[in-house]
Amino acid sequence: MNFARSFRLAAFAAVLGAAVSTGALAQTLTIGVRAGPESIDPHYTATGTHAEALKHVFDTLVWSGDQLQLEPRLATSWKAIEPNVWEFKLRSGVKFHDGSDFTAEDVKFSIERIPTVAGPNPTTIYVRRVKEVKIIDPLTVHVVTDGPAPNLPNDFIRLFVVSHKAAAGLTKDNANEAFNTGKAAIGTGPYKFVSWTPKDQLVLDRFDGYWGEKQPWAKVLRKELPNDAARVAQLKAGQVDIIVRAPASDVPTLKRDPKLAVTTVDSVYLFNVELDLRDKAPQVTAKDGSALAKNPFQDAKVREAIDIAIDRPALAEVAMEGLGAAANQLVTPTIAGFNKALPAIKPDLAKAKKLMEEAGYANGFKVTFSFTNDRLPGDRQVGTSIAQMLARIGIEVVANAQPGAVFFPARARSEYSMAMSGWGTLTGEANYTLSSLVHSNDPAKKLGAFNLLGYKNAEVDKLIEDAGVEMDEAKRNKMLSDVAAIVAKERPRLAIASVGSAWAMQKDKVTIKPRVDEDTLAMDIKPAK
Repeated sequence: MNFARSFRLAAFAAVLGAAVSTGALAQTLTIGVRAGPESIDPHYTATGTHAEALKHVFDTLVWSGDQLQLEPRLATSWKAIEPNVWEFKLRSGVKFHDGSDFTAEDVKFSIERIPTVAGPNPTTIYVRRVKEVKIIDPLTVHVVTDGPAPNLPNDFIRLFVVSHKAAAGLTKDNANEAFNTGKAAIGTGPYKFVSWTPKDQLVLDRFDGYWGEKQPWAKVLRKELPNDAARVAQLKAGQVDIIVRAPASDVPTLKRDPKLAVTTVDSVYLFNVELDLRDKAPQVTAKDGSALAKNPFQDAKVREAIDIAIDRPALAEVAMEGLGAAANQLVTPTIAGFNKALPAIKPDLAKAKKLMEEAGYANGFKVTFSFTNDRLPGDRQVGTSIAQMLARIGIEVVANAQPGAVFFPARARSEYSMAMSGWGTLTGEANYTLSSLVHSNDPAKKLGAFNLLGYKNAEVDKLIEDAGVEMDEAKRNKMLSDVAAIVAKERPRLAIASVGSAWAMQKDKVTIKPRVDEDTLAMDIKPAK
């Protein structure tokens, strides 16, 4: 009798233990990502995958929502109290992971440390307008800018707040070590830093003292799997719960797997083609390789012919395998300043040939077309397809697909005459993109940094500069949409297609609310119902 009772108790304990174990396992989320952070110091670099990972540990002053809408975070409200002064009211009752209180001192400290510790691709771009930070009281700061700065709250979506106590005294030489070991990795985010193995795995634990919504995952593992096939294989084997950027070629197969689910979104990244408008274009010649009398890209008819020879819907459907959408301007529809009145660009091969003939290039010319092959999904396929499309109007295109590590330095040296890359408007407002891509190159004004091929329009410059200091949102967006219309007409750059992204996941384990900036955050991933 006693033996039987002991057996029943042992069996009950075993069942209970299994239930506890299963429950604990259900609270662990494993994400397969393409890339992870480059440090645990959130101020080290502005790289997107770096910021994505560290949003779990460190909160930002302003949050960027799933459609890039501005939302309260550590700041509950903000307003311009003077043309060059923004007031931010801070959230009360927020605790750092070490139990200390979040205050205005942490905000001031975080802003001021960025210029001293920023590394490659520096985060200084997010505080470039800040002249001074004044603490008014423990939950109020005034940020003094170098003139009217209407987009400061947009910039602050990447202002990560660190503990002024935990990070005190750190320099560019020792900050990474202090954060990477966890000593200084004290944030206010929903997850606490546990460990990080570079190029391998970031381990996070839920912070039960978090001020916001309690997270369902007790532990989050972010596994770096840069190889697309490896990510898919681990998902199918059940080694990860969800993967980012599921390859477009695999999406149909993944959708047919009864154990898996796929979610897609049109992101804020889009491909655009830039054309050389300088008097001497180094990679444009006659078809026999001889020099031309003038640069054909300077002719508006040639630019229009190229524009309408490109079949954008076909690129989105075929070259991008359905994970894309035709674009008619340099920002996507979710971006403030998007021009809703611009029509879709319809391919018209007959008209394109006629324009080439009218411009004096009935027999075409030869150009090297450079584009990335490893930056965004479909970049190689889109670039190759554009080259084929332009051949139909007599332009002999030498397709030059390059790794980003080769493409971007050469592009920065202005070596290309026709090039395509991807650009994402991560701040949610068009001035970020237009001031970089189509304002004339003006280092003194810190404008036009990526406009290296000679485009200059005084009206465009003035509209962008005026928008940069216009505090009235409606007026500012009108200026930016006017710029979009001018650029669409003059065609120094051709918007091609926005880039779609796909997540694949274990259907019975998780669901995700996708973001247009492609950030994959544990906070947006919930247990399947």
